[in-house]
Amino acid sequence: MLEQVPVTTGTEPRSERQAPPDPATPAGGEVAVLSKAQAFLKKPGAVKAARGLSHFGEHAIGWFAIGLVGAAVDQDRRKDWLVASAGVVGAHAVSIAVKRVVRRPRPDHPSVEVLVGTPSKLSFPSSHATSTTAAAVLYSGLTGRNLVPALVPPMLASRLVLGVHYPTDVLAGAALGGLVGGLIRRKLKRR
Repeated sequence: MLEQVPVTTGTEPRSERQAPPDPATPAGGEVAVLSKAQAFLKKPGAVKAARGLSHFGEHAIGWFAIGLVGAAVDQDRRKDWLVASAGVVGAHAVSIAVKRVVRRPRPDHPSVEVLVGTPSKLSFPSSHATSTTAAAVLYSGLTGRNLVPALVPPMLASRLVLGVHYPTDVLAGAALGGLVGGLIRRKLKRR
């Protein structure tokens, strides 16, 4: 006789799905950090701002649009702005590819409240963190101002406030975006 394995769709009550991570495990430790960060940061104004950042950064659309504005305004470096804009989209695409390989599910624990919808159930790395960091690095080179401290921390914090990423997701996304952005920026400097 074959053993029947229950199939879950994700719509069942949490008690009928897979048990949440044990706080003693590494993933459980991240749940604890995420839960504490969310409790500390989750104020009405912060949630509203985080949702705005989430929509702005979805699929790197906002950062791509800023690059196109830069190309329209800075005609002397139009090509560089277009390359940088394409680099932001490329960084986002790389993060999606990594997500599909790693296949880490998003946080799903009673202590974490998810406050925004997401286009996928995959978490590692944060594509918002990747594209934001790539944009900050690339656009810093074109504006002559260090945009990283102003742009990256708020986006990383927003993903925790909204409960859609573990801390290592946003850190890995920022590292990936910094790497891609840095490589492209180096090529732009050589021109």
